[in-house]
Amino acid sequence: LHGRVLPMASVPLDIAAEVELDGRVSTVYGQVACALTPGRVRAISLLPTDPPACPEAVQAVLEADWVVFGPGSWFTSVLPHLKVPELADALLRTRARRLVALNLAPQPGETDGFSPQKHLEVLRQHAPSLSIDVVLADTGVAEDGEELEKAAAELGGRLVMAPVADEDGSPRHDAQRLASVLDEIFREKR
Repeated sequence: LHGRVLPMASVPLDIAAEVELDGRVSTVYGQVACALTPGRVRAISLLPTDPPACPEAVQAVLEADWVVFGPGSWFTSVLPHLKVPELADALLRTRARRLVALNLAPQPGETDGFSPQKHLEVLRQHAPSLSIDVVLADTGVAEDGEELEKAAAELGGRLVMAPVADEDGSPRHDAQRLASVLDEIFREKR
């Protein structure tokens, strides 16, 4: 594997989140505020609303063999890429296969109470035309494997369950385990 870090847009961006708390909906601005907000994030948007994509990022997506979504902060790190129109279009048009690596636990504030399948539902709501080839989940995270398998299938993908969590019990992926499972998936051995 090789890669490089590229910005998703060629202009500075801000993120806005629609948040529901005690039956009231409000908007919070900024990545930290969105990530730490009390209440449930319902949707996100970017400001400006139609930012130009970084051309190198678009080209990298179009030339990739695999595109991996996650793991990471769902509303503030994973989903924003789908809000940059040119980048979202490249993610839909690429011949690359697409994989979602699910988080090991809900993120306090941002995805409190989310099941693994709820993360996939939110992805589908933000990008209804996006199809996924593989959903990767830790074997200890999915309480209802059948429901998670169904949620993966609704995105066009198959579910791969594997032990990818750190053995210390924290909600972190073990880098070696995750890399090993991704290698197996990329080489079609899993």
